[in-house]
Amino acid sequence: MARKTFIAGNWKMNKTAAETKALAEALKESLAQFGDTVTMAVCPTFTSLATAVEVLKGSNVKVGAQNIHWADNGAFTGEISGAMLKEIGVEYVIIGHSERRQYFGETDETVNKRIKAALKYELKPIVCIGETLEEREGNKTNCVLAKQLKGGLADLSAADMAKITIAYEPVWAIGTGKTATPEMAQETHAFIRATLAEMFGADVAEATVIQYGGSMKAENAGALTAQKDIDGGLIGGAALKADSFTALIANAQK
Repeated sequence: MARKTFIAGNWKMNKTAAETKALAEALKESLAQFGDTVTMAVCPTFTSLATAVEVLKGSNVKVGAQNIHWADNGAFTGEISGAMLKEIGVEYVIIGHSERRQYFGETDETVNKRIKAALKYELKPIVCIGETLEEREGNKTNCVLAKQLKGGLADLSAADMAKITIAYEPVWAIGTGKTATPEMAQETHAFIRATLAEMFGADVAEATVIQYGGSMKAENAGALTAQKDIDGGLIGGAALKADSFTALIANAQK
């Protein structure tokens, strides 16, 4: 079975609840044209999740969170549990984004604990991996990605993997305007799929959706998703406006 294109918008720390309502309403209308031919999700801030879920209810656009804590409750100031996300109707959750790793001390071990918490509450993890510019220039890309995959996905089953999306985000291409060429991105995606095959078997690897998360926009979406192992994108800046996100998805499908 062919993997369905999956485009998710990571809104990061942008949009108030009122702004979220306006953008979600615009997206509900503009993305309706795609039906169920492509999987689509938006991931607003915690304070805007309930608003996004309410507006997008019954539409073809899903809602995801940007983080989850591994505990069900407790003394974890500023954190959000799986039960809280599940209760408001969230379906996806981004885990291990490079900004979480860079600024908030996220590690492969905590990524693994968060993935397990998400699966416990039937949330679908979008698990981020990626190398820095220094690591790429030092020819350490594959070593870094293999370590992140093996640490982050430790003790998970093939059944667990059916619910997980991998997002490859070259850290050097996020918000910098730099992008890997489609061929460079494909080479890395193929390595990720081969590593998943080693870990979980060829069937699981072949079924796993692997998004590209390095400054994908309308102009390069088509060339990137045309590659054999690139199944969509985790989108930053281009997801913050209805017209640019809609154009990106239209091109990604071609």
